Amino acid sequence: EYVCVKSGKFRKISGEHRATIDGFSMEIVKSTKFLGVHLADNLTWSLITSSISKKAQQRLYFLKRLRKAHLPPPILTTFYRGTIESILSSCITAWFGNCTVPDRKTRQRIVRAAKKIIRVSFPSIMDIYTTRCIRKANSIADDHTHPSHTPLTYTLNPPAIREAVPKHSGRHIQTV
Repeated sequence: EYVCVKSGKFRKISGEHRATIDGFSMEIVKSTKFLGVHLADNLTWSLITSSISKKAQQRLYFLKRLRKAHLPPPILTTFYRGTIESILSSCITAWFGNCTVPDRKTRQRIVRAAKKIIRVSFPSIMDIYTTRCIRKANSIADDHTHPSHTPLTYTLNPPAIREAVPKHSGRHIQTV
């Protein structure tokens, strides 16, 4: 239920420590930020959703300013994809599957606001998630050294289907 952080690695603390792992004292915290991702002790994604939505809202302000400067839609689209969409879709394959509906709607609301500003259609957050997951699955299936290669290959290509389609070495089909 708690997230453990190596306290010696991040900051100096004083007081009692509840646990030590490999000689490092652990501090129990409610949340922490690791590699740009907010991790909470209750394993929900509300914290990361709120922080990323806040960042994206700030970038929407700049998109509105660029629109008022009468920049053409291709430049506004490039700005959106580089600043707003990249923030909204960071670590999307990790959090989107376990995200709550209100958190998803918050992200989608930002995409809709950008659509209204630029007057160009953008893919939804669900479409971005699906595309990224398919791309990740294909890259794992293509990489024979990846630890998940064999389980993923069986998932994408079950043995029953592979065995049902006969492999022929010659030109003619042999009958039994």
